[in-house]
Amino acid sequence: MLLAGPASATVPTAEAAPTHAQPGKPGKPDLAEKRGEQLARTLVRTTTGKGAMRHLVEFQRIADAHGGNRAAGTSGYDASAAYAARVLERAGYDVTLQYFSFLYRETVTERLVQLSPEEREIEVRLMSHTANSPAGGTTAELVEAPAVGGDGAGCTAESFAGGDFEGRIALIQRGVCPFALKQANAADAGAVGTIVYNNVEGQLNGTLGEPGAGVLPTGGISLADGEALSAALSAGETVVVDFEVEEFAEERTTPNVLAETPGGDPSNVIMVGAHLDSVVEGPGINDNASGSAGVLETAVQLAEATRMGKKGASPHTGPNKVRFALWSAEELGLLGAHHYVDELTEEERESIALYLNFDMIASPNYGLFVYDGDGSEGLSAPGPEGSAQIEHLINGFMEDKGWEPRPTAFSGRSDYGPFIEVGIPAGGTFTGAEGVKTEAQAELWGGVAGVAYDPCYHAPCDDLSNVDATALDINVKVIAYATARYSWSTASLDRPVPPGPPADPETADSGGLHGDHDHGHEDAA
Repeated sequence: MLLAGPASATVPTAEAAPTHAQPGKPGKPDLAEKRGEQLARTLVRTTTGKGAMRHLVEFQRIADAHGGNRAAGTSGYDASAAYAARVLERAGYDVTLQYFSFLYRETVTERLVQLSPEEREIEVRLMSHTANSPAGGTTAELVEAPAVGGDGAGCTAESFAGGDFEGRIALIQRGVCPFALKQANAADAGAVGTIVYNNVEGQLNGTLGEPGAGVLPTGGISLADGEALSAALSAGETVVVDFEVEEFAEERTTPNVLAETPGGDPSNVIMVGAHLDSVVEGPGINDNASGSAGVLETAVQLAEATRMGKKGASPHTGPNKVRFALWSAEELGLLGAHHYVDELTEEERESIALYLNFDMIASPNYGLFVYDGDGSEGLSAPGPEGSAQIEHLINGFMEDKGWEPRPTAFSGRSDYGPFIEVGIPAGGTFTGAEGVKTEAQAELWGGVAGVAYDPCYHAPCDDLSNVDATALDINVKVIAYATARYSWSTASLDRPVPPGPPADPETADSGGLHGDHDHGHEDAA
């Protein structure tokens, strides 16, 4: 196993001129594609949810032995990375641990108590990178900063012109501009804290963006709690709250786990990845040990199918190099994937033909979502050229199996984001996070309407009992199929494909992954 340096390790430089697609007749599969289809049939048969489950069992065991989580920068993550590296190395891959530095953050205190006109506790979640409250918290009156004209609440100084915010706590509704701007404007108006309430149902989680962005103690609350506070203020009541948030932060190092086939064309690399880290609140078995387990099991079965690393075996799976990636610190803002992409030279970026991403693939109340690479469903902008073709290939495979895929927004809110930012085509699948399943989706896939796809999202109960075996098996086979096909040929990336149909709002997922990550550090309107 190659142990790279703490912050500067990269994958080997490409050895040949970059090419993202191999020749093929327009509209017709070439010989390599046929070979890829043959390998795909074998891999789909041997790569199963049952096989992936053995990795999930190990990740649960690791979390249990390390404080109940596998978060980046903790011993639970390090043990998870070591396990994945062992599995991949034993299968015959060249394995690299790519270390990078990051700011580890952990919630210490979240408290909000309304003291008048009535006393009640209100659930609050601190915004990542918040400024910490004074010791013991702050007791102060609440004043609301409304929307003014076409600007969102708190987005301009005009929002604060109608009230006295000096020494008070600003109440601001989510929408239009970044959370960081709202709290900065509140600070300029003299406020001593900021409470942002959601503009959709549910609890609000968010981030102020980057270290140093927090100038005021800032937390998020639900739409219902925010509207109740707003109504009291509108009625002329004096609303006093006791507010305290504290976040622990320190610099730590953590590794991405990278594994690639010993052979294959280094100028035409197929990447398949998932994030390995959990949140600190729980073991993260669906989010995202499930995606990691699917990638690991695909890698193991690909090596077995091609007898990679064994005597008398072919030196590689197909003409292309396959590189598997398990990312760290996704939950803190896609940090591992960003580090990997940022460290690539231009030649190395050009050598990556495509990236396939799998995040939360076993949600207990699942949907079968495919990233909207062509943007035809109106959920998000189209991805880089080739993304539509990836979506088309995955949809075609799933439809042939009778699995009824539907689109999800291709918004950059999971680890494919850094890849599409530099023009690398991407795609993948997702089974839902905190979004609520509709009646139409329940009719299509089963499950319970009116309940979140994953009721244990980012919670301690995201354990082995929080996994749907059917969803896991379906998505593991998607990973196997796409990996095998592209390991032999990427010619289809250059072929036109028909656009997908307009999205049905009753069955599509417009939120993407994940609703409360806000990795782009932007507020949602």
